[in-house]
Amino acid sequence: MKILVPVKRVVDYNVKVRVKADGSNVDLANVKMSMNPFDEIAIEEAVRLKEAGIASEVVAVSAGVTNCQETLRTAMAIGADRGILIQTDVELQPLAVAKLLKALCEKEQPQIVLCGKQAIDDDANQTGQMLAGMMNWPQATFASKIVVAGEQATVTREIDGGLETIEVALPAVLTSDLRLNEPRYATLPNIMKAKRKPLETTNPEALGVDVTPRLKTLKVAEPPKRSAGIKVADAADLVMKLKTEAKVI
Repeated sequence: MKILVPVKRVVDYNVKVRVKADGSNVDLANVKMSMNPFDEIAIEEAVRLKEAGIASEVVAVSAGVTNCQETLRTAMAIGADRGILIQTDVELQPLAVAKLLKALCEKEQPQIVLCGKQAIDDDANQTGQMLAGMMNWPQATFASKIVVAGEQATVTREIDGGLETIEVALPAVLTSDLRLNEPRYATLPNIMKAKRKPLETTNPEALGVDVTPRLKTLKVAEPPKRSAGIKVADAADLVMKLKTEAKVI
């Protein structure tokens, strides 16, 4: 069984994002970048399935600039067997990424595509679902537990009302939620081994995919600063302020 895991290079989650002065985008100059946390969870789950003898190969794939190789090396240090970089300088949007992954799925023939549920930069939460639709595969999103047996995967997923357990036939697209696992730290020996693992480079043209952006960002702005809180004398004062000042009741 082959598992394909898309990984995205994003601004590190510990970094406070700054908006450019002209409001055109987020300032990425001299900013620490790392693997999207949900994708790191997906890689960890794929490696665990391999360690359990269920999967035979874990392939990490990333799309973007040359520096995405670093993200793929991190995935291989965690335990992925090889990496594929779809190199492009074009700003990739969810639909374009889904098309690239579709072309790659047709070439690699994985039984499972295990994605992070969303990327922490655009929070789109679309790529996995779009890929499943294009491939006409079943999907199980927001997975907090995955059990693979034969040609079936049983997935416990987090929904607004609690937990839902569904069964999907393979091949399928699964997306990982935060509570699926806790990713391991890549040890120094594994980091060194990852440098020797195969990393293939291709591009959208070679895959026959048009990645021209279809959406235009009009403006990027920081959220307004919250005003300071106030203290009220009693419940009657609170109700009065909610009516006259907040106007919520």
